[in-house]
Amino acid sequence: MSKRIAVAVIGAGAIGRTHVDTLARMSGLHLAALVDPAEDGRALAAAAGVPCLPDVAALIDSGLAQAAIVATPNETHLPISEALLRAGIPVLLEKPVAESLESARRLIAVADETGVPLLVGHHRRHNPIIRAAHQAIHAGAIGDLVMATVNSSLAKPPEYFQAPWRRTKGAGGPLLINLVHEIDLLRHFFGEIASVQAVASHHRRGFPVEDTAAVCLQFAGGGLATLSISDAAVGPWAWDLSAGENMARFPAHPVSAHHYAGSRAGLSLPDLVLWQPQGAPDWTRELQPRRLDCIPADPYELQLEHFAGLVRNGGAPLVSARDATANLVVLDAIRSAAETGRAVAVDLSPLACESETGFNIGSGS
Repeated sequence: MSKRIAVAVIGAGAIGRTHVDTLARMSGLHLAALVDPAEDGRALAAAAGVPCLPDVAALIDSGLAQAAIVATPNETHLPISEALLRAGIPVLLEKPVAESLESARRLIAVADETGVPLLVGHHRRHNPIIRAAHQAIHAGAIGDLVMATVNSSLAKPPEYFQAPWRRTKGAGGPLLINLVHEIDLLRHFFGEIASVQAVASHHRRGFPVEDTAAVCLQFAGGGLATLSISDAAVGPWAWDLSAGENMARFPAHPVSAHHYAGSRAGLSLPDLVLWQPQGAPDWTRELQPRRLDCIPADPYELQLEHFAGLVRNGGAPLVSARDATANLVVLDAIRSAAETGRAVAVDLSPLACESETGFNIGSGS
């Protein structure tokens, strides 16, 4: 393999453009081709000075790519990724892993069968903020989780919904597009989720998919979390609007959006402030804030560095298809809870039974 890995980006939407821009800053990888049949794709490819191919079959036949980033609508994730993996081309697949559990399980089987690296793009896990928080939580800094509060207020403009899939059940809506990130982080920090309750509404936009939802999670290891999310609500209280991960697309407001309250201390994110009591916890005593150490870095760049390592050397992806499918199981339970008005148990046992690659359901690692 050449020193710089030739990478194709499939899909010229917002996240595809983010990957194109990120590749331009990387030393170990470079953009080799863009796959998108639309005029926007051809224009982006021309600006980047690379070929624009109409489909994945043409990309495979061209031999231009040693690896590929799949940034296409959810319902295309399985067929595109399967074709690439069977052609021996490692894949960085944007979240969510698929549009349905059936498709996700099929993709797990293909990844297991081919043995070709497949990394799912939950980019936040690569963020130094998340790494520092994970280390502190697992070192016992906050004790046992008692409760968590997560907010995500995202006022998306009308032009965002011109793409039909963003208004289509099984593909669009903030639960699948945005909440999957929050579910992934909560599992990463606190382990598996045992049951969920939820209420969803499409009152503001009137689309077939929800625009707002409130969710309650109960963790297998104890603790509760409440999540409020909307793509029609104005406010800075969202990871995307406070973490500064993608300044080209989103501003970074000086607020926190995640609050974790434990038996020993509290932790807020993305500001990484640990709130500790002086002596035994007592609500009548002032808590002392301490910002945890963290060296900022671009999570998209770190994700691509990790992907490059998988392409060159193999190994276990930070977020595997099986791990990402567990997020989808939780989201499926949330949708069911919202539809029925009942608490729904989260059953990850099929994933654990299928596991042949050492993924430990419930590890929170």
